[in-house]
Amino acid sequence: MVLNEDDDFGFSLVSEQELKAQEELLKKKLEEQNKVVQSTTVEYQNKLEGVMAMIMPLINNLCKDPDKEYVLWPDRAQKMSAFKKKLLDYVSN
Repeated sequence: MVLNEDDDFGFSLVSEQELKAQEELLKKKLEEQNKVVQSTTVEYQNKLEGVMAMIMPLINNLCKDPDKEYVLWPDRAQKMSAFKKKLLDYVSN
């Protein structure tokens, strides 16, 4: 069997100082990513709360007088189209 001395298995040796420098770089990158994730989470939480605030009046009104069999809703298509546009504009911004 012939040994291939060129195959170093892909690793190299580093000093403790170099290792600590790499760890610090990785730590900074992770902290930056964490800030982005936290910011995005807050942004989406606020959006979700806004959507809930927009939809809850509709749900609450539909729940009124549950003993009545019919809902009178003149111009429903027009009103729902306007609400749909408002909702899509809000979510896309």
